[in-house]
Amino acid sequence: MIEEKIVNKKAVVGIIGLGYVGLPLAILVTKKGFQTYGFDIDKSKIKLLLEGKSYISHIPDEEIKNVTSFTPTSNFAKLKECDIIIICVPTPTTESNEPDLSYVISTCETIAKYLRKFQLVVLESTTYPTTTRNVVKPILEKTGFKCGKDFFLAFSPEREDPGRKDYTTETIPKIVGGVDKISGKIAHMFYSQVVKKAILVSSAEVAEATKMLENTFRAVNIALVNELKMLFDRMGIDIWEVINASKTKPFGFMPFYPGPGWGGHCIPVDPFYLSYIAKKYDFTTKFIELAGQINIRMPEYVVEKIIEVLNKQKKPLNGAKILVLGLSYKKDIGDPRESPSFKIIELLEKHGARVDYNDPYIPKTPSMRKFKIVKKSVNLSPNKIRKYDCIVIVTDHSSYDYDMIVKNAKLIVDTRNAVQNYLGKKFCNVMKA
Repeated sequence: MIEEKIVNKKAVVGIIGLGYVGLPLAILVTKKGFQTYGFDIDKSKIKLLLEGKSYISHIPDEEIKNVTSFTPTSNFAKLKECDIIIICVPTPTTESNEPDLSYVISTCETIAKYLRKFQLVVLESTTYPTTTRNVVKPILEKTGFKCGKDFFLAFSPEREDPGRKDYTTETIPKIVGGVDKISGKIAHMFYSQVVKKAILVSSAEVAEATKMLENTFRAVNIALVNELKMLFDRMGIDIWEVINASKTKPFGFMPFYPGPGWGGHCIPVDPFYLSYIAKKYDFTTKFIELAGQINIRMPEYVVEKIIEVLNKQKKPLNGAKILVLGLSYKKDIGDPRESPSFKIIELLEKHGARVDYNDPYIPKTPSMRKFKIVKKSVNLSPNKIRKYDCIVIVTDHSSYDYDMIVKNAKLIVDTRNAVQNYLGKKFCNVMKA
């Protein structure tokens, strides 16, 4: 039985989707003693992994080279050999901000081709409540197998925060919920062998809703500080100083920070997934949708500030040379998913600006569904910095030499409070945005 295989580390694990969620999980599962297959349709990723190379900035090559019993492959027929299949594929939104489950659906259809008795299938891709039961389960049951009897099905939300040092895939508590009791029990048994703490909840829907709550909580609070940033800017009040002062209260306050717009896979996506499913229950999530509207508008606000600071120098945006610092959605990693940098670049170029970017983690712009931006990261030097009419700090990477940047830039628009120590000094004009 599968339970015995899990306990004895004899279960073979297959992880579909070797991105920012799937690859760290595959490495961890392998380290915990399970034979693991890593599946991906991107053959370039498979090739790099077979060569012992990483394509994710915060995962060093040594991590790949040191794992044994890990087989990267694009041969999905190997799913037959797996006792446990974990789905870690993207769940983006469409251009109209509706859920795009095409990757999940196509993956489940592939699994169904090779499904055999007593396999455990776990969906980790972030999605709205009821997806596992109403989307995944029917596809797998088209085989004639019955969930809870012939195969087992659960949801366990990923909680990855790329580049984070204080928590890892292993130490972040894992929520697990089954479509039925036996599925939940088996999935919980497996994750208990892999992570420090696995928490079993009563259903897949509770597990799905947990992920929605976690990220909607962040999205709403980020929207709050972004709106306050715009208000306080008009009032001549520094939002960053206000937040630092508020942090001194030892209870009843949790700091969130403003920025140029939301980014990453989860926070810009999850609230729209929740709003989508709410409509099917004749419910409008007004609060969540308002937060989305505020966060989506932030790149426009940044561009408005750029126009404002250039106007003060009697320089129009049309024809101006702009350098965007940072393409990643957060500092010190090479993850461009849903980064506000792309929208900012697009808006600047629509206004006639000539835009370059620098990001030490992203040497060239990746292929994006929403943006057709093809650029290479330019090198930074004092002479290079001086050639631009405005420097826009969108991602505050620690590796940036801010002293050099500030001393040589004509103008800076700082969306991350990265150069606050230089405000008021006679180097260049700095505007917070």
